[in-house]
Amino acid sequence: MYGLLAANVALYALEGSPTESIDTGAWVLLLLLFEWETGGWRLPPWSQPLVRGLRAMAGLVVVWACIDYALAGERLDFANALTWLGVILALELELRVSAEHLHFHRARQWAARGLYLALAGFALAWWGLAAAGEAEAWLDAWDASLWLAAFAAIELNVFGLAGPASTGERRISSSES
Repeated sequence: MYGLLAANVALYALEGSPTESIDTGAWVLLLLLFEWETGGWRLPPWSQPLVRGLRAMAGLVVVWACIDYALAGERLDFANALTWLGVILALELELRVSAEHLHFHRARQWAARGLYLALAGFALAWWGLAAAGEAEAWLDAWDASLWLAAFAAIELNVFGLAGPASTGERRISSSES
């Protein structure tokens, strides 16, 4: 999956706008750091501030890109970016809120389903634009589809649904966050 995401960054560097290129690279970094932090790997104590700093920097970049899309009048890109920020918030809350808050977690799951449904709608919209002949839409359609697949894999891994190799849910305690 990371190979495809790296190729995606290269495609945006060649074919996309500067904002899209930076945004895509920041998302790959966020995804990598999120999986590293939640994967159950023991991080050396010296690396934890580095990981948090890189995540904060990448998070600021994706928020900046979302704002830039809005200022540029790119409504579909803005709506997509804003929805992805909602997905990240939902994932972070799922990992950081105690498991004893069952109602919260059920509500988060429903909200996440709605967000993913919206993201699938954006992907379909871009595929439709690409099929209608809009030259730049194919890259956005590919990107939207790829990220949906990536986050489906992440959710399976992070929440222990990936199969027998999975060790179950991995929650970040408040002392780790």
